[in-house]
Amino acid sequence: QVQLEESGGGLVQAGGSLTLTCAASRRTSNRHVVGWFRQAPGKEREFVAAIKWSSRHTYYADSVKGRFTISRGNAENTVDLQMNSLKPEDTAVYYCAADGSLIQSSISRPEAYDYWGQGTQVTVSS
Repeated sequence: QVQLEESGGGLVQAGGSLTLTCAASRRTSNRHVVGWFRQAPGKEREFVAAIKWSSRHTYYADSVKGRFTISRGNAENTVDLQMNSLKPEDTAVYYCAADGSLIQSSISRPEAYDYWGQGTQVTVSS
């Protein structure tokens, strides 16, 4: 079992920045993948970004490309999501997810991930 915990959410003005951190109790496997998803009220959970732990290869939703950066954190088994140029439409609960083995076509699908955190609220005011 893997426990995930998100931190770093909060309230920020449009154009501002926030960094979210996902801390895992352990890595799932050598093919460990960590993804960030978000869910706004009344909407489905959507993919934001993901990183393959070993290769550090990254993936992004078109809506955040160029504004968000996912990376391995400095602390052990952590992944950061640096969010810049935030917009009101980025407001959502952000979830961290992890899995031991995903094919590339599954990385953006929430149902493909085995482990999830509780989420952290990000609110961007206009």
